[in-house]
Amino acid sequence: MIISIIAVLFTFGLVIFLHEFGHFIVCKLSGIRVEAFSFGFGKELWGKTGGYTRYSVRLIPLGGYVKPQGEDINEYKGEPQEYFSKPWYIRLAVVLAGPFMNYLLAFSLFFAVIFFVGQPVPSDQPVIGDMALNYPAHNAGLKEKDRIISINGKEVSTWLSMAGVIHKSLNKEMKIAYEREGVRKEVAITPVKDPAGRQGIIGISPDVAYKNVSLFRASGMALHQCWFWTSFTITTLAGNIYRMEKPDVAGPIGIVGIVSKAAHSGFSDFIFLLGLISVAVGFFNLLPIPLLDGGHVILYLFEGIFRRKITTNIMRYVNSAGIVILLSIMVFATYSDIMRIWKSKSAKNASPVETVAETGRGEKK
Repeated sequence: MIISIIAVLFTFGLVIFLHEFGHFIVCKLSGIRVEAFSFGFGKELWGKTGGYTRYSVRLIPLGGYVKPQGEDINEYKGEPQEYFSKPWYIRLAVVLAGPFMNYLLAFSLFFAVIFFVGQPVPSDQPVIGDMALNYPAHNAGLKEKDRIISINGKEVSTWLSMAGVIHKSLNKEMKIAYEREGVRKEVAITPVKDPAGRQGIIGISPDVAYKNVSLFRASGMALHQCWFWTSFTITTLAGNIYRMEKPDVAGPIGIVGIVSKAAHSGFSDFIFLLGLISVAVGFFNLLPIPLLDGGHVILYLFEGIFRRKITTNIMRYVNSAGIVILLSIMVFATYSDIMRIWKSKSAKNASPVETVAETGRGEKK
């Protein structure tokens, strides 16, 4: 429990704090006066004023915030050091600096894992390396490191041979025999349709080994990870919209569960997940939603193209719309988290009872 709490606080604290630090740095470089720069929220535990800026550490270490002078257009007085006194392209740089820092953090973390741990290479052994939540294997009780021995009584010796049988068994119940810590077990599993709708899957991936890579290759692979996960998110969301499907999103509850699991599975897994979350936060903030950085990007580009200053009325309507949209996303994501947990528990309660074969000591369980 303590490890999980520390991991969650560290994840949210680092990812959000560096996002705000990006805004802070560009404000300072562009001559925008920053009134407050805080690590955390809530009651101030420590604070120091340097120049015009109040630096503080606060009670709740879940990120931080930056308050440029004149950021609220209703408080804007027209002084040269204020946020809205700067040209649109300076303000554009300020808002883009936050997501940039998230992608920079993600690149650094991906690079560290790839260079120091190695490039992951899938194993051909029929051993489960990772599992997808709420898929048939997870719901039936299979776990990481379980070795698949046979399917429907036919022995499988490689991952490819096992996967081939699963892919051809869409919506057909299979009897899977596996070994866990020297104990043979058997469970009934029915593969479901893969996202492309072409074959059956049960939600497992192979175990991995690692091989050393050069500095240059590690850098390229880290960049590819940033691009791949951004592209994957865009493609997935676009597909959901095109097919009018409900997107499978994780809210705070889901993310806490994922981070907690990664913290217990290994340091490199946790660091890689931290990179994924940083990409997700950077990408989410670039969406053209009012109140997010992407929403400000649209406003400032509009101002630059049409040479029309943003007014208080525009900001009021935009901010009101942004609050409604973000609250709706939060409610939907939280609802999805709760339903995912509920369905997972229901599926586990309804899953077939495992049969345990005799161990080498002649015991049964």
